[in-house]
Amino acid sequence: MSNRKLIRLLGDAIMKVSREMVERFDIPDRCKFCGSRHIVRYGHYHQRQRWFCKACKRKFADNEAPPKMKTPAIQIASALSMFYEGMSLNGIRRHLEQTYHSYPSDSTVYRWIVKYTKVAIKEAKDSKVMVGEVWIADETVLKIEGKNTWFWDIIDHKTRFLLASHLSTSRGTRDAQTVMERAAARAGKTPKVVLTDRLKAYLDGIELTFGAHTKHIASKGFTAKPNTNIIERFHGSLKARTKVMRGMKRRDTAKLIMDGWLVHYNFFRPHEALGDKTPAYKAGARFPYKNWLDVVKGMVK
Repeated sequence: MSNRKLIRLLGDAIMKVSREMVERFDIPDRCKFCGSRHIVRYGHYHQRQRWFCKACKRKFADNEAPPKMKTPAIQIASALSMFYEGMSLNGIRRHLEQTYHSYPSDSTVYRWIVKYTKVAIKEAKDSKVMVGEVWIADETVLKIEGKNTWFWDIIDHKTRFLLASHLSTSRGTRDAQTVMERAAARAGKTPKVVLTDRLKAYLDGIELTFGAHTKHIASKGFTAKPNTNIIERFHGSLKARTKVMRGMKRRDTAKLIMDGWLVHYNFFRPHEALGDKTPAYKAGARFPYKNWLDVVKGMVK
């Protein structure tokens, strides 16, 4: 064996040992529960150093996991992103196993999704947006609890920001009015134009909500302008993802997942038509998180 090859092999071995030592003995600077710096070593568990906090009297491992959890934040965030991009729970588990040698159950992954989706939704409700004067409303049918359920939504034409959504088992005027009222409350304004399909419920729903201040235009089809193609493409993406999403069997969990997907769509998912920016960026929305990893870590800026 040549000296050059021997040196290279020794260098690789040293780097490997160094990485293992850093991973095993890297010292955290504070308690991940209370933030105190009064921490001491507290033995090992599965060859990983554990620590004890003298302030809050809690034990933890320095594995970059959120408080009271064993899985590192990056893995949880990856699971959330994959879920809202349309991957099934089994697919997510296979990815985590192959990439991180992690073996969470379906129920564990789903608990992550529910927990951090609620956090993101709560913050998203308070974000202010600046949208245009033309909104597009539409509805599509989803299967929830084995029944046809209508998903109503309104998107801003200028920014592609999804202003409001509504789940119902009917397609009446009151349903159209509900989604209009929610959109107006979110935008803090009244639109000049609302473009819809030719469903009659919109005619009265728009008038009852906005009065004569807003013009209602009914789409003349996919080829003629104006049309609802933008929101129809959104519905296509939505349905492609809900096919594999667990939780659509119950109305309450379905609403949570749909609201979480809208957060993902508005704040985390870049759009080619927007120059690879998010709708939230175009709408000037203030949001403390840049991605799902920030949500998991609780990185409010």
